[in-house]
Amino acid sequence: MWKLLRGRSREAESFKEQGNAYYAKKDYNEAYNYYTKAIDMCPKNASYYGNRAATLMMLGKFREALGDAQQSVRLDDSFVRGHLREGKCHLSLGNAMAACRSFQRALELDHKNAQAQQEFKNANAVIEYEKIAETDFEKRDFRKVVFCMDRALEFAPACHRFKILKAECLAMLGRYPEAQSVASDILRMDSTNADALYVRGLCLYYEDCIEKAVQFFVQALRMAPDHEKACVACRNAKALKAKKEDGNKAFKEGNYKLAYELYTEALGIDPNNIKTNAKLYCNRGTVNSKLRKLDGAIEDCTNAVKLDDTYIKAYLRRAQCYMDTEQYEEAVRDYEKVYQTEKTKEHKQLLKNAQLELKKSKRKDYYKILGVDKNASEDEIKKAYRKRALMHHPDRHSGASAEVQKEEEKKFKEVGEAFTILSDPKKKTRYDSGQDLDEEGMNMGDFDANNIFKAFFGGPGGFSFEASGPGNFFFQFG
Repeated sequence: MWKLLRGRSREAESFKEQGNAYYAKKDYNEAYNYYTKAIDMCPKNASYYGNRAATLMMLGKFREALGDAQQSVRLDDSFVRGHLREGKCHLSLGNAMAACRSFQRALELDHKNAQAQQEFKNANAVIEYEKIAETDFEKRDFRKVVFCMDRALEFAPACHRFKILKAECLAMLGRYPEAQSVASDILRMDSTNADALYVRGLCLYYEDCIEKAVQFFVQALRMAPDHEKACVACRNAKALKAKKEDGNKAFKEGNYKLAYELYTEALGIDPNNIKTNAKLYCNRGTVNSKLRKLDGAIEDCTNAVKLDDTYIKAYLRRAQCYMDTEQYEEAVRDYEKVYQTEKTKEHKQLLKNAQLELKKSKRKDYYKILGVDKNASEDEIKKAYRKRALMHHPDRHSGASAEVQKEEEKKFKEVGEAFTILSDPKKKTRYDSGQDLDEEGMNMGDFDANNIFKAFFGGPGGFSFEASGPGNFFFQFG
C-alpha cells in the first residue's frame, strides 16, 4: 500500500512539473489539464490546488479559481500563496471585504510579504471607491460614480456588480453605446443576468425605443421577479408609451386641448428620459403653435433643445414661431444651427428667408409709419397718408414747445418718405422684397416732405393751418 501511495505521489509530482512547464509557456489550458491530473492522483496536496487556482486566474476564471484557492488553504492553513490567491480571486470578483481577510491572514503568516501588503491596500481602496460611488449615486453624480467604478475595476476586473453600476450610470449620462457594450459583454458570459438585461432595456428606453425596452425589462423580471429597478422602469415605459400615443391621436383628430393635457401628463412620468421628453416638449410646442400660443410654443421647443441639442425638428418649430412673432434674429440663429447640421436646399431657403426678414426689420417700417397693413391697397395708402400728414404737419404744431415741434417735423418727414415708397409700384416692390432702395438712385435723403404734401393736396398757392377755436385747426389753401 505504501509503495502504491509513493508511486501515485511521484506520478502526481510529474504531472505537476509538466503543468509548471506549460504554465511557464503561458499554455494555461494544458497547464490546467496536468494540474488536474496531479490533483486526481493526490487530492490532499494543497500546492496542486494552489497551482491550478493560479492557472484558472490567468484564464480569467476567477470564480473557479476561488474554489481551488479555498481548498488549498483548507488543506494547509499555513499556505501563504494559497491565502494570496484566495484574496486575489475575492478582489477580482469585487468581494473586497473577503479579500482583506485573506490578505490579513497571509500577513499574519508572513508580515513582511510585500505582495500581501500591496494587495491589502488595493482591497481597502476598492472598499473606499464603493462607499464613494454609493454616496454619489444617491446624489445623481453619475460621472463620479463611473470614475470610481473604473478605478475599482482596475483591481476587480471580473466584478459584474461594478460593471453593471458603471453601465447604468453611463446610460443615465446618455452614453448609450458604452453602456450597451458593458451590458452585452456580461450577457455573453451570462445570458440570464437580470441586471445586464435591465441595463440593455434602460439604454433602449432612454433612446426612445420603448417597445424594445419593455421586452428587455420583462425578460429581466423573468430572471429576477423582484428586480425593483426593472419593475419601475417597465411600468414607466408602458405608461409613457400609452400617454404619448394618446396625445398623438388627439393631435391628429384636431383635439389640441386634450393633446396638450396628455403630453403634459406624459412629461411628468419620468424626468430622466431625456430623449422621449424632448420629443414630448416639441409635440406640445406644436400643439401650442396650433392654439396660437406662440410664447408657450417657443418655451416648449427651448426645453426640447435643452434636453437634446441635436433635435432638428425642435429648432425648426421654434424658428417658425420666432418668424411668426417677428423675432427674426432668433429665427436666423436657429435656422443657421439647422443648416450647419443638415445642409439641405429646404433649410438653406428657410435661412435665406429669415435673413431677408431680419434685414427688412432693421429698416424703417413704412407700413407701420402710415398705420396700414402690408397688404393695404393703393387707396388705403393714400387715405393713411392724408390722415398722418395732416396730423404731423409742422404748421399744426407751431405753438408747441421746440422739442415737440422737432419730433412732429421728424414724423412728418417719415410719413412723406413712407408715402413716396409705398405709392410707387416699383419702389414698393423693391421695398417689399428687401432690396436696397438706394441701388437704383432712390436716395431717400433727396426728397422734400413739403413738396410731397403740396403735390398730394394740390392747390395753386400755399397752405396753412388756422385756429378755429382753442386747440382746433383747419387746413386752408392760399
